[in-house]
Formats: sequence, C-alpha cells, structure tokens
Amino acid sequence: MALHFLLESAGDARVGDVVVLGGAEAHHAASVRRVRVGEEVTVGDGRGVWLTGTVASVQPKEVQVEVVTRTETGEPRPRTVLVQALAKGDRDEMAVQAATELGVDEIVPWQAARSVSRWEGAKTAKGVARWETISREAAKQAHRAWLAVVSQPVSTKDLVRRAASSRMLVLEPTGATALTSVELDPADPRDIVLVVGPEGGISAEELAQLRDAGAESVRLGDTVLRTSTAGPVALALVNAALGRW
Repeated sequence: MALHFLLESAGDARVGDVVVLGGAEAHHAASVRRVRVGEEVTVGDGRGVWLTGTVASVQPKEVQVEVVTRTETGEPRPRTVLVQALAKGDRDEMAVQAATELGVDEIVPWQAARSVSRWEGAKTAKGVARWETISREAAKQAHRAWLAVVSQPVSTKDLVRRAASSRMLVLEPTGATALTSVELDPADPRDIVLVVGPEGGISAEELAQLRDAGAESVRLGDTVLRTSTAGPVALALVNAALGRW
C-alpha cells in the first residue's frame, strides 16, 4: 500500500496539480520513509479529500507530488466518540492510538473522579497536544480520510449535558446489559459516545449522574478490561453493529 501523508491544503488540489509537502511531513517523507521520484503516494487533508499521486521531486525540506486522482469521502454518520478517562503512565495514550486506528471520530479526555493523572494549567494544553500527535500519526498509518478530533478535557458535569443529545454507553463491568445485545441504528444521527473510566473505575456517584441523564451502562464480557483496552474493544463491536466491518 502506498505511503500516506497529510497536508491541510490538499483539499484545494485538482488532478494535474503539484502539491508540496513541507516541514515535518517533508522530513518524514524524505528522510524517514525515503520516498523516491516516481513512487506512488497518497495525500489527504484529514477532512475527506484523498489524493493519489506520484512523487515529482524529493528534497530534505520539500517533497513535490503530482496529483493523479482525487476523491472525496463524506464524514461518517453516526459519529463514534471515545470519552477516555485520564490514566497513569501511557495507558490512556494507548487507547487514543488504537481507537484512532479503529476509526473513532472524536476523542474526549475525561477528568474522572478516580483519575490518578491530573491535567491542570499548562499541563492541559500539553496533554491535548500529545493526544493530537498520537492520533494524527495513527490516522496516517491507518490511511484514514478523516482525522479524529481531540477535544478539550471535560468534567462529569460536561458528560451529563452531552448525554441528553447522544447515545451514551458507559462501559461498566457491573452493567446489566452486554454491549453485544445493544441495538444500534445506523440511521440514528446521534453520536455514539463510549465512556471509559480510569484504573479505579467509575465512581458510583458518577454512574448515577450519567444514568439519570440518559446514559446506558453496558459491560464487555465477564472480565474487567484495562482502561487502555476497553474503549478500542467496544469501538470494534460498535463498528460491527453499524455494518462498517
């Protein structure tokens, strides 16, 4: 499969045009992946535009690609959203990477009551930027036409408000309903929001608040999955239920 690169201005390109990769993308193409003149590559804008082209020239700081074909892909509906509680180490980052590869449309950092990791002050912007970088690289590897959006961190109160306008499924080992038995309608325009707690789980108070707002508690089998694993597993099941896989 051809190597894939991202360029924000790719959406303006037409067949026959030459698009120019610069900065980090040029370095990645020329020095890391070592593309060669005449090689076929793909370039996307992360918002549905997909270009196939051939490398016209390679320089350390500039790679030119002549566009051969252009296609456009509509944004998936319904959107899938992963609300990932902040976790210690790199467990939440592992979830971000895997969920992006599996096609999630939005990733929302959640400062849950039992989150050991805390994003405050300058650490918030740094954390969001880190998740954006991980998601962007995973999207390139997965050859995604649409990039996932990494939102600003939310509180439980924010999730309660969001529950009113979405199909919110809270992943909870004690949930009475298995995710595999939940009916999902591809024609339902509401976001499907999967909520994953931190290492210590979602507190009883948080579960009650989300349930009262209309969220549904669902379980994944009879075992307890890590916070890094639960979201991607649930997303895979949702993709299958929606007929995307």
